Amino acid sequence: MFGGLSGMIMKKLLSLVTCVWIASTAGHEIFSSTDQVMQLVEEERYLLDIFKEYIDAEEENLNTLKAIHKRLTQLSNFEDSEEIMNDPVAAYKLIRRLRNEWLSIVNSTQESLYEAFQNLLHSGVLKIPSNEDLEGAALGLIELQDIYKLYPEDMIEGFFSSDEAFHVGLVAFEQEKFQFAFHWFLYSLEMLYQDSSVTKQQLLYHLSFSAYKFGSLSVAINFIIQHLNLDPTDENASYILTLYRTLQHLRSSDPDIYTLNTESTDSYGALCRGEVDRRTSRRQRALSCRYSTGGGNPRLILAPLKEEIEWDEPQIIRYHDIISDKEIEILKNLSRPQLSRSMIYSGISKIRVSQSVFLDEDDAVVARVTQRIADATGLSMETAEKLHVQNYGIGGKYEPHYDAWYQVNERIATFLIYMSDVKIGGATVFPKVGVALQPKKGSAVFWYNLEKNGDVDLRTEHAGCPVFVGNKWVANKWIHEFGQEFRRPCSLSEWE
Repeated sequence: MFGGLSGMIMKKLLSLVTCVWIASTAGHEIFSSTDQVMQLVEEERYLLDIFKEYIDAEEENLNTLKAIHKRLTQLSNFEDSEEIMNDPVAAYKLIRRLRNEWLSIVNSTQESLYEAFQNLLHSGVLKIPSNEDLEGAALGLIELQDIYKLYPEDMIEGFFSSDEAFHVGLVAFEQEKFQFAFHWFLYSLEMLYQDSSVTKQQLLYHLSFSAYKFGSLSVAINFIIQHLNLDPTDENASYILTLYRTLQHLRSSDPDIYTLNTESTDSYGALCRGEVDRRTSRRQRALSCRYSTGGGNPRLILAPLKEEIEWDEPQIIRYHDIISDKEIEILKNLSRPQLSRSMIYSGISKIRVSQSVFLDEDDAVVARVTQRIADATGLSMETAEKLHVQNYGIGGKYEPHYDAWYQVNERIATFLIYMSDVKIGGATVFPKVGVALQPKKGSAVFWYNLEKNGDVDLRTEHAGCPVFVGNKWVANKWIHEFGQEFRRPCSLSEWE
């Protein structure tokens, strides 16, 4: 009876774990894809179900063991050993009891539900975030702060504990983002409560040290004094206070650590924040829209493309309604099981936080989208790369880069499809020319990476801004030089 109960319970647990496995993409990072972060909501529900099943199973096991114990106590009646020895029936019953009942108990208790539950949790089937995922998520928050000039309270909706804020502060400090670290420690201090793991003394020390590393010695001195007021016996803090006061006399500046600098220091960050130059806006308003048949392409005669010139030099074209919602969902579903961390030429890098996959052209939808790109651009897809689908992560971004760089059969052009809207952030920006393009689901932007003479057009440096709120999906088609000789003829002029 007892062994059957254990088997039934384990079947329930295994059934739940199987559901989790189907819903998971094991072995992949989580923080570098917001789509996988969304899947964690379901993952947590499954984990809670498994945990509840385990608790119920243990309670059922204990109740069964208690019932068996009660029955055996009643049967044994603690007979006198000499009476049993003299009574062959009593001896038989004892032997049988020990053989059947107690052997069953031994076997069942050896089949530990706790060990089975632990084995399931650590089997690699469940997608429990790794420490790297936690660090990556914290880095994503810090990146958002850096680009969009945000204080912790600007980013937080709902409750954020003192311990959570302290962890983000530690990650910021490790990345030498001392001002951001200071603000996370300050927020942690404000949220400090009795059950917090971090202590007030720790926070005062970290606030002081962050201010010191930032160069704000007056603030550093203030917080180390507060620390000493709580613990006057801390000789190390007394030494640090003396050091800070000595350095204060030697330094002429004392920067304000409390106020973030919102002045634009680079075009990339300014464009991501929406700080578009007025002259750029006026120039964009003068640009035009039109219906295009791709130079008389038969497939576009009855269904011309909606073409908008986003910028003139270099020319950047947006195609509206280039892909349907149904096609987008199919491409997402094809991509999800295969997504892995996006890389640059040197491998995995913090400058690119997303997951991506190249989709084979043998799928009907992928082939149809590729044909549509060929119709829109008039370029050959014979040497183009496979369709490259990307999902951006927490603070997902791709810092300024070029798609081409003086290689044989270089990427002559880029066709970038937006497969989702993004509530805040996620723009495609061109820092050299001051243009910011907002993601618009179903549209695509197209530009040439090379001049007609084959040189890289340095104005096409571009970036994907960090995603603040939303889930950003895009698909790239990188089109190469070979096969375009008669479609986009070369020029011998060094100016073209």
